[in-house]
Amino acid sequence: MRKIKKNDNVLFFYNDSKKWLMKVTPKQKFHTHVGIIDHKKVIGKPFGSAIKTNKGKIIFALEPTIYDYVMKSQRGTQIVYPKDLGYIAARIGLQSGQKIVEIGTGSGSFTTFLASIVKPKGHVYTFDVDENFMAIARKNIEKAGMSKYVTMTKLDLKVAKKMPQKDVDAIIVDLGDPWVVVPQARKMLKGSGAFVAICPTMNQLENLASALRKNDFFDIECTEQIVRTIEAREGKTRHSFRAIGHTTYVAFARKVTTPASMRKIFAPVEPQEIESEDLDSTEDESLSSLKK
Repeated sequence: MRKIKKNDNVLFFYNDSKKWLMKVTPKQKFHTHVGIIDHKKVIGKPFGSAIKTNKGKIIFALEPTIYDYVMKSQRGTQIVYPKDLGYIAARIGLQSGQKIVEIGTGSGSFTTFLASIVKPKGHVYTFDVDENFMAIARKNIEKAGMSKYVTMTKLDLKVAKKMPQKDVDAIIVDLGDPWVVVPQARKMLKGSGAFVAICPTMNQLENLASALRKNDFFDIECTEQIVRTIEAREGKTRHSFRAIGHTTYVAFARKVTTPASMRKIFAPVEPQEIESEDLDSTEDESLSSLKK
């Protein structure tokens, strides 16, 4: 069982809405509404240990996860929430050893998440143009211990003539106008590589989807992830009054290569409408399989 050492990051957990992520040092005392958290009380104890504040309240010293680093990151911009991060990782097949390009570093929370999965042999190359945001991102990435797996560069890829990377596994775009960098993303991606964009509005999705089709991207999917939490208590389980509603839309696509001689055959097509009879047949097939 790993014990807490001086300068370790610890998540002090009181309840779902009251928790604090900080580096522990022997002389540090943190004042909260539930009492003082004395750091020296947890140093040398195993992660998961309970301590008492001076007000007699119980607080647990937990080992932080990437979820905690993301949610507790210093924010200069809006972050991508874990509910979206998890689906993105599954949708693009994110795994250790991959090379990822991120256009728009923001607060670095997404960067941290990506690095935590592609490490130790993979790497994240992230680009931004705002030095203030980059300074915040650098601190968040360092705090999570991911600096070794991230290279941060000040570069505007919208106007760059030479692409900084090639044959990357996935490109993540978090810009207000993601469609502008679709051609640049195509140049950097390997064949069948994944393109992901964070889009707060549907207007952005429309413009982006059009640009993706024009630049030989297929398997285009636009989603919104909704999570509803449940207050599970004996005899009075109900939906939580607190919720994270709409945060963003997410667009996915994959790079393909279409020879000039085949372009007319594989011209971009609009998504097909699903006919009602198609839904009925799918439902019938599902029911028949259940009966078997």
